Amino acid sequence: MFVKWLREHASSAAILTLFRLYLGYAWITAGWHKIVDGFDATGFLKGALAKASGEHPAVQSWWAAFIEHFALPNVEVFNVLVPWGELLVGIALILGLFTTFAALMGAVMNFAFMFSGTTSTNPQMILLTMFILVAGANAGRYGLDRWAISYIRKFMNKAPRPHRPVAFHR
Repeated sequence: MFVKWLREHASSAAILTLFRLYLGYAWITAGWHKIVDGFDATGFLKGALAKASGEHPAVQSWWAAFIEHFALPNVEVFNVLVPWGELLVGIALILGLFTTFAALMGAVMNFAFMFSGTTSTNPQMILLTMFILVAGANAGRYGLDRWAISYIRKFMNKAPRPHRPVAFHR
C-alpha cells in the first residue's frame, strides 16, 4: 500500500520533490566546493585504510583491498569522478532529470563513503534516496523527467525491433 502510494500519487511526488531538492542541494554544494577549492582523495583513502585494522575495524578488509589495490593507484581518476559526480547528481536531482539513475549514483557514492568509515550525513541521505528509488518515475513527476521519460518511451517504441527467427514446430 505504501509503495503504491509512493509510485502513483501526486501527493507523494510533491514530498519526493522536497527530498530531491534537499539531496540535490547537498550534492551540488559538496561537489562545487571540491571543484572550486580543489580535491585530492589521497588523504581520505589513506585514512580509510588506517581504519581497516585493529580489534574492531571500521573498514572491512575487502573494501580496504579495493582502496589499496585500485582506488589509491588510480586516485587521479577519483579526484575527477567524485567532485563531478557529486555536482552532476545534485543538478539531476534538482532538475528532476533521470531522477532514479541520479539517486542510484548518489546512493553508490554514499555507500562508498560509509564503507570507507565515515558517517556524517550519508545515512540520512541514503534513507531519503531509498524513497526516491522505490518511487521510481513518480519521484521525477514534478521535474524534467515528466517530458524526458515520455520522449524516451516514444523513441524506444519507434525503434526497429531486432528480427526474431520463427521457430518451426513439427
